[in-house]
Amino acid sequence: MAGVTFEHVTKQFGDVKAVNDLNLDIKDKEFLVLVGPSGCGKTTALRLLAGLEEISSGNILIGDRVVNDVAPKDRDIAMVFQSYALYPHMSVYDNMAFGLRLRKTPKTEIDRRVKEAAAILGIDALLQRKPKQLSGGQRQRVALGRAIVREPKVFLMDEPLSNLDAKLRVQTRTEISKLHQRLETTFIYVTHDQTEAMTMGTRIAVMNFGVLQQLDTPQHLYDFPANKFVAGFIGSPAMNFFDAKVAGTAADLWIDAGSFKIAAPADSKDKLAAMIGKEITLGIRPEDIHDREYVPGSMNTSPVTVQVDVMEPMGAEIYLYLLSGKSSFVARVDPRSQGRPGKTMDVAVNLDHIHVFDKQTEIAIR
Repeated sequence: MAGVTFEHVTKQFGDVKAVNDLNLDIKDKEFLVLVGPSGCGKTTALRLLAGLEEISSGNILIGDRVVNDVAPKDRDIAMVFQSYALYPHMSVYDNMAFGLRLRKTPKTEIDRRVKEAAAILGIDALLQRKPKQLSGGQRQRVALGRAIVREPKVFLMDEPLSNLDAKLRVQTRTEISKLHQRLETTFIYVTHDQTEAMTMGTRIAVMNFGVLQQLDTPQHLYDFPANKFVAGFIGSPAMNFFDAKVAGTAADLWIDAGSFKIAAPADSKDKLAAMIGKEITLGIRPEDIHDREYVPGSMNTSPVTVQVDVMEPMGAEIYLYLLSGKSSFVARVDPRSQGRPGKTMDVAVNLDHIHVFDKQTEIAIR
């Protein structure tokens, strides 16, 4: 088993830096998720680690060994791709055994590893079938099995669930999480889906334009985003943003978003008082905007009058798309809410959970 370290790793394609000065310390047995939009550099980082791309500068270590010049086959890693990449003419057993046969592994050892992996993944009964006889979920399990039999130090997964339907994605991501717990091996998982990242990762590395934006546990990343990009990328529906400014006096301070005003949170008054008159970006997550009729207990709130534009009943909650002057935003409210399209209602913003970002740098102030 081994951890993985990226030390000032850069990958440049012409004038474009696909990965820019990446520093990451991935612990042994950790499940690290690289997440970000298309083109952010996450897959390139994975391919650099796998040896499928050459590093422009910096070092990558697996354990204590620098692997910059080590061939992919000698890095003791196994990779699961977005496409299943199974040999159509081979049985499931032979697909899983193929890599071991190339390495001249003894037949008895191959048989043991293939059957053990099949048992872990619940595909024992499929070993003699061909890929065309399998469902998408079964093929993905075979691809996982082919990686497991290698018994590598590190598993690399590049969007392995993107070809599955929604229900199967949920089921398979649970299976991968269980697999990580059972194998106790380092997993590095690439996805653009922030739900996958939040539910699977021990820690999450958020990337954008080749640059690491934040590395943290899922909950801390959600509660304390380092900047506006991370705040907007993590969470569904996405965080609402408002152009605003700090107004009032040190004794009577508020945040003015133009079409509405909210009281400044007590725990940030000193910091915000130093910014009176300055423009900021106000961030409020949809779940922190409540129907005023159904505000939980002793929550510290500030009221806002809005007009309902669109309502989406979700069963356990309702999504309300709201208008206030020129501002439009979404709220996740109690299913008992009587907010209806075209009607005016009062909502309450949870002041303890609002976010404030510097207008210019987009770095989090609160």
